[in-house]
Amino acid sequence: MKEKNLKFLLDLQKLIDQRKKDLPKGSYTTKLFNKGINKIAQKVGEEAVELVIEAKDSNDELFLNEAADLTYHFLVLLSAKGLGIQDVVRILEERHT
Repeated sequence: MKEKNLKFLLDLQKLIDQRKKDLPKGSYTTKLFNKGINKIAQKVGEEAVELVIEAKDSNDELFLNEAADLTYHFLVLLSAKGLGIQDVVRILEERHT
């Protein structure tokens, strides 16, 4: 994986954080934030279940799409809690040492 691909996650996190601040009309992310943290967390759970279901099959494209959906909703949940993907990376780095 190229570094610029990983940078995209940080850029996406920044965009999500900006949407949380601005709450632009018509944005799916705004809709999620307006529903509140419980609904966002529920959506993360739904996406996780869908990912598990796709993992059991052999269609990598469907699996990767569900992985992308889960990652996006996870980033939204992190933002709703005032955290970011960099906080998760820090924990992983601490565990690795």
